[in-house]
Amino acid sequence: MLPQYHTVKKYGEHEIVIQKSRFICYAQRATTEEDAQAFIQDIKKKHWDANHNCSAYLIGERDQFQKANDDGEPSGTAGVPMLEVLKKRGLKDTVVVVTRYFGGIKLGGGGLVRAYGKSVSEGLNAIGVVNRTLMQVMHTKVDYTWLGKLENELRNSVYQVKNIHYLDQVDIEVYVKEDQADAFSEWMTELTNGQCELSKGEITYLEEDVN
Repeated sequence: MLPQYHTVKKYGEHEIVIQKSRFICYAQRATTEEDAQAFIQDIKKKHWDANHNCSAYLIGERDQFQKANDDGEPSGTAGVPMLEVLKKRGLKDTVVVVTRYFGGIKLGGGGLVRAYGKSVSEGLNAIGVVNRTLMQVMHTKVDYTWLGKLENELRNSVYQVKNIHYLDQVDIEVYVKEDQADAFSEWMTELTNGQCELSKGEITYLEEDVN
């Protein structure tokens, strides 16, 4: 698992018009080529009447799986510039499809490269990109009398609260970088005068908006 990486925030779509042609960018996360291909086929079915449904994806920790498809546009004018945008943005596990409805004005090779690149770039800006950081979730169980103090301290710290469970005792879940787990435990112990129960939970990704 990568310590951190960027990917598209969620499924989304964004449309722009260039020289009367409609360019609709669709983006989605995909962790396997099968997922990416299924997404591409879904968009093709949705826009079966479009002139082109061009696609690109980057998948894997080392971008092992990457593909660009021009879907009938002149070679290298659609899929490749779309893929280049994903690479320049440093995205992983991301698939994009740009559907084009021809508006009657030919754009030429250079115009197509710019149009497809712009469609993906603006699409990602509209849909959003997140940074995913691998985190250790730490559980801190305390009596309710400590809740106010700990919430206040956590709000003013480098740590981020994942969840608070109100049970017989309060169980506060906090995202902590793996190499900071011991330091966090010592800090919590000190804040509560040793009156807390600490344990490690799952290792998961914390997502924060990039744009």
